[in-house]
Amino acid sequence: MPDLLIELFSEEIPARMQARAADDLKKLVTNGLVEAGLTYASAAAFSTPRRLTLTIEGMLDASPSITEERKGPKADAPEKAIEGFLRGAGLTRDQLEERETSKGNILFAMIKKPGRPAAEIVAEVLETTIRTFPWPKSMRWGTGSLRWVRPLHSILCILTAEDGAQVVPMNVDGIEAGATTRGHRFLAPDTITVSNFDDYAAKLKRAFVVLDPAERRDAIWHDATNMAFANGLEVVEDAGLLAEVAGLVEWPVVLMGRIGDDFLDLPPEVLQTSMKEHQKFFSVRDPKSGRIERFITVANRTTADDGATILAGNEKVLSARLSDAKFFWENDLRIAKSDAGMQTWVDRLSNVTFHNKLGTQAELISRMEALAGELAPMVGADAVEAREAARFAKADLSSEMVYEFPELQGLMGSYYAKAAGKSDAIAAAAQDHYAPLGPSDDVPTAPVSIAVALAEKIDKLTGFWAIDEKPTGSKDPFALRRAALGVIRILLENTVEINLLSIFSDSIYEIQRKEHDQISREEQDYEMDVARYMGVSLSGLNEIRKKTGRVISATENPEKFKEKMDEVFGDIDLSDIDLIGVDARNLLSFLHDRLKVYLKDQGVRHDIIDACIAMEGNDDLTLLVKRAKALSETLKTDDGENLIQGFKRANNILSQAEAADGVEYSYGADIKFAETDEERALFDALDKAEAQINPAMAAQDFTAAMSAMASLRGPIDAFFDAVQVNSDNSTVRRNRLNLLSRIRTICSSVADLTKIDG
Repeated sequence: MPDLLIELFSEEIPARMQARAADDLKKLVTNGLVEAGLTYASAAAFSTPRRLTLTIEGMLDASPSITEERKGPKADAPEKAIEGFLRGAGLTRDQLEERETSKGNILFAMIKKPGRPAAEIVAEVLETTIRTFPWPKSMRWGTGSLRWVRPLHSILCILTAEDGAQVVPMNVDGIEAGATTRGHRFLAPDTITVSNFDDYAAKLKRAFVVLDPAERRDAIWHDATNMAFANGLEVVEDAGLLAEVAGLVEWPVVLMGRIGDDFLDLPPEVLQTSMKEHQKFFSVRDPKSGRIERFITVANRTTADDGATILAGNEKVLSARLSDAKFFWENDLRIAKSDAGMQTWVDRLSNVTFHNKLGTQAELISRMEALAGELAPMVGADAVEAREAARFAKADLSSEMVYEFPELQGLMGSYYAKAAGKSDAIAAAAQDHYAPLGPSDDVPTAPVSIAVALAEKIDKLTGFWAIDEKPTGSKDPFALRRAALGVIRILLENTVEINLLSIFSDSIYEIQRKEHDQISREEQDYEMDVARYMGVSLSGLNEIRKKTGRVISATENPEKFKEKMDEVFGDIDLSDIDLIGVDARNLLSFLHDRLKVYLKDQGVRHDIIDACIAMEGNDDLTLLVKRAKALSETLKTDDGENLIQGFKRANNILSQAEAADGVEYSYGADIKFAETDEERALFDALDKAEAQINPAMAAQDFTAAMSAMASLRGPIDAFFDAVQVNSDNSTVRRNRLNLLSRIRTICSSVADLTKIDG
């Protein structure tokens, strides 16, 4: 069974494309071979800056011969139909087989397809792969029609068997396949002839080419860490940079250079970002002080002076880059320490659009400031400090350093806040308010940071909900799913209990009102007072206006406020008015959907979450999750699992009886009508469970409430085993149905068990 070796040799492939390209080459070629009937034992793909390589072992030397049965028309079908079938099958009439079936005599064709040699199939598959290769970006060159990421120079394609190697004959746009490649561009540029993969890899290594990217990564990291350790330093880990650098070199040579003394006092993040983004350097720091003092660069060749010339050039370029960073840093510090301070940057953001329907960045900051102040007491933060932190959290977006390095936003804000004399809590909030950006990122834990981070994400969610820019399908251009998960994680991991609906409602209403109805700040404040007096949200107040046409002017005498409120609104029935708003409810449902995904990874089933979402107070996500986890643990026990069956049996019997009788059995069962010991035992068990569940629910002790509910399993099972609910005695039947209603009521006070599967 032969082995196949393919190499596509070109100009430099961008590092970010190499791993995907190697995977694509392997998938396209192996899928094509298997579809053509060529199976194999194993396959592996490799990449360097100048080549994609695929090796396949244990491949068949030819595709197997197959016989295909094809059903045709009836034997007595019109002649033209039979002739058409013969043309399609490539047979004559005497080669067809006539069979008797339930539908009459049918013609069948047995088409034999002979096997094909492996070389012929490989040539077809590889040419198709090359011509249709899914590069993110590709180019044409010369006069040919072929497109590749960079000009393709040669194709190595050989089949190796026991009797030697055979070049697969093929030609793609004038490039003839062969058995040759080239080594390192500078150190060994001559042609190399190979006979199999082991020969290929060994000769490339001698020609200063490390084929395996994992081997290049390991070599770079090994040499870099050893070099730093020898100088009492350590390399700052960066897996992304390591993978990128390994894709830039075929023969990695690690060199360590110095950073000029003038730049050592720059924040370490500035040094690290500047060196990474501009030069692809690794940062090397003093483990004791944390200060970055050296850099690691990776050359693509050895030199007679052991890299001295390369290092000198890199240090010169780095000095110019860091001079810019130092200028930005010093200029930004001057502004932060000035009398106007960071407010200068906030004012500039009034000229920067956040979204054409949501206003400028300055308007975003104003909303965040108000929201952070509202959230602060709920998370244990000082409201004044939270408002100030929100006001300056995004100020660094106007700084020169963040303009040059956007990835440092937030972090630089914390440095500038400290320089401006702000508290540590405000500085920390500037750095933390974007967090968490990913599922593995840490969430803010300081109260002020929590308030500002929640304000930032809630404003984003409510803002885009207010203007109807919601995620659809896989499209989420404003990262609202990430913001929702951020809110969920911040609340849950800090055990913060907040009722989100009213917050969502007020925020959405404020944005929608501002978009359609400009009112003064005095009127906004007065409207908030009215809403608070009514005990409703701002959107709820607006619904009252729509429903009743009643309004109070902002010019009312504050001393007569309460009297006027009672006069205007005292007789209004709020029961049929939506005081929250459909947008806020939809946004909460969106968070519930994200919560289901989040909790699924923690082993909580969707149906359990649905059972808890159906209860009142489901906008407090922390309590919702406590309830769901307690229910989940209860249902893992035998009592909990069997209780669900008993509850559903009770609920089904009760629902059917209520539907048939046209009445609701919820008026209380009386123990004096009980006829059996099991019936009386159930009355007693329900009394005891209710006495435990009610105070436990009031204290939000869901575990105790679930445990009390699970204790009903035995009495309910015994009741159904001994008692016929639909007794011939109508009084007894009615009493038993009311007893089932009590089971439903008590169990449903903990969670909506009708939503539990099974």
